[in-house]
Amino acid sequence: MTDLVTFGETMVRLSPPDGERLETTDELEFRAAGAESNVAVAAARLGADAAWTSKLPDSPLGRRVVSGLRRHGVETDVVWSDEGRQGTYYLEHGGKPRGSNVIYDRAGAAVTTAETDELPVERVREADRFHTTGITPALSETLEETTADLLAAASEAGTTTSFDVNYRSKLWSPESARDTLESLFPDVDLLLVAERDAREVLGREGDPEEIAAGLADEFDFETVVVTRGEEGALALHDGETYEQPAIETETLDPIGTGDAFLGAFLSRRIAGDSVPTALEYGSATAALKRTIPGDVAVVTREEVESVLAEEGDEISR
Repeated sequence: MTDLVTFGETMVRLSPPDGERLETTDELEFRAAGAESNVAVAAARLGADAAWTSKLPDSPLGRRVVSGLRRHGVETDVVWSDEGRQGTYYLEHGGKPRGSNVIYDRAGAAVTTAETDELPVERVREADRFHTTGITPALSETLEETTADLLAAASEAGTTTSFDVNYRSKLWSPESARDTLESLFPDVDLLLVAERDAREVLGREGDPEEIAAGLADEFDFETVVVTRGEEGALALHDGETYEQPAIETETLDPIGTGDAFLGAFLSRRIAGDSVPTALEYGSATAALKRTIPGDVAVVTREEVESVLAEEGDEISR
């Protein structure tokens, strides 16, 4: 049985050297990048048996995605297609006042046609946990149906399901997102949502604890995690609230921070740890990720525990 199965789109990220512009650069760096596969990588690197499933074009770029994930210990269960293309995105890193810029080129991606009967549904049913995000159903009507089917299949089989709202304004409006996401929530056990998305997309009010409690009451979530950026995170589980401060870090590349947090959180819950311990691991892994270029948290458990030990020493002083 697989500990964790994730489902969603993984793109090829193409980046010029820091500070350079796409229109003038002579080189681009290739990396695999996708919210659900980022979660699988973090979980796998911290000891979980993690797999990622999706649909990819049978092409060099599709195979590049697979090799990019396998190198981190993630098993890939892919539907290979002769139709559709590999989605990509371009990232320009820039300092203030320009800032960084992301350009997506994902139209016609093979994953947008992924149907339930093509995918390893039985593997999802047999897994300990199944994870996906709000990005996936936003990509196509087909994926909206497939996401709903997989969550329902997992829930019916007793697989613990987790879902990250992960709102993307370039994909849909807050109103459209809310309607679709709330239709999926009955089959979700653990919800992760940024405080900003809870307010702007899900229409929630109050402080983070009130937001978590309101969501748990309305949709019967077992666990709600509200991430708060520099303020850390809050989790509501079985009626108890736990808070975790963010760990100070020097930011080299912030993309994938939330995925690193959640992958680490899930890895410790899979291992049987408590929610407070999982929050600590999530916070430390997120801090480490911000020091690493690319979308994935290339970390070890020893590094995470070293960060936590240092934080403990700081608190005791």
